[in-house]
Amino acid sequence: MTPEEVGQRVVALLAPAEVTPSVSGGQAHARATVDVPLASWAEAVRAARDDAELACDFFDWLSAVDELADGFAVVAHLWSTTHRHGLLLRTRVPREAPTVASVVDVYPGAGWHERETHEMFGIDFAGHPGLRPLLLPPEFEGHPLRKEFVLASRVAKPWPGAKEPGESEAGGGRRPIRPPGVPAPGEWGTTPTPAGAGGAGEGPRGGVPARPARERPARPAPGTRPTRTARPGAGPAPADATQAGPSADATEAGPLPGAPGSRGAGAARSGPPADRPSGEGPAATERADGDGGTA
Repeated sequence: MTPEEVGQRVVALLAPAEVTPSVSGGQAHARATVDVPLASWAEAVRAARDDAELACDFFDWLSAVDELADGFAVVAHLWSTTHRHGLLLRTRVPREAPTVASVVDVYPGAGWHERETHEMFGIDFAGHPGLRPLLLPPEFEGHPLRKEFVLASRVAKPWPGAKEPGESEAGGGRRPIRPPGVPAPGEWGTTPTPAGAGGAGEGPRGGVPARPARERPARPAPGTRPTRTARPGAGPAPADATQAGPSADATEAGPLPGAPGSRGAGAARSGPPADRPSGEGPAATERADGDGGTA
C-alpha cells in the first residue's frame, strides 16, 4: 500500500471520528501520518495492528513534542513486517492535564517508551502498570524535555561557544549565543560572563582575572657562592668560607702534592689507608732481601 492508501484506510477504520491523514517525508522515506483525536488514540493503535490490510505488527517507538501553548503532541511509529509500510500516529494532549491512554496492552514494547515520555515531558499514560523513573533519579524535580525547563548546568558555567578556539582571552570573541532553555544573566541566578563576551544583553566585558605571577627568589651575583649552612654536629664554619681560591694557610704550608716544586711528580695521590703497610717500612726491606737485593 502507498502512504496515501494507508492514511485513507485508517480514516475508514476510525469513522466517524475526525481523522486527518497526510504524508511525511518523501520518496523512499514517505510515511503515512494520521492525526487522531485524543479519545481515539488507543482505538487507532489497536486498529493499525489488527486490520489485515494495515497489519502493523511491529512497534517502533513512541515519544512527544512540546508545542508550548498548543500542548504536547504524542507520536507513535508502527511498522508492518508483512506489507513493508509504516504508519505515524499523532494525537494532541492539553498542557493543563497531559493524560493519554496507554497502549501497553496492545504493544508491550511501548512500556519503556511511555515511562521515558512520562519523566521527560510529564505526560501521564492512563492504564500503564508502573510509570517508574527510567533515566532520572527518583529525587529529580522537573521534566528536562519541556521547553520551559531551565538548563541549570548552562547557568552555572559559561556557554562554551562564546569564544572560538585560539582567540585571545582579552576580547574579540563572537557574540555569545544562548542555547534554548538558558535565561539571560539576571533572569535566573547569577551568571559569570566569559572573557571577551560583552554582547548585547550579556553584561559588560569581564571574566576571571588573570592569575598573579609567582615571586621567584633573586639569583646570586656571578662569581659568588651562597653561604653554606652548617651540618648537624659539625664545627663552626671558617670566617672566610665564602671567599674563592685557596686559603693563606695552605699557601704557606707548601705546594700541593703533584704540583711543580713538590716532592713527587705526576698526579696527586692520596696516601695508603691506615690498615695497610706503607711501601717504605720493614716489609719492603724483607721483599728486597728475598729478591737478592742488599739490605
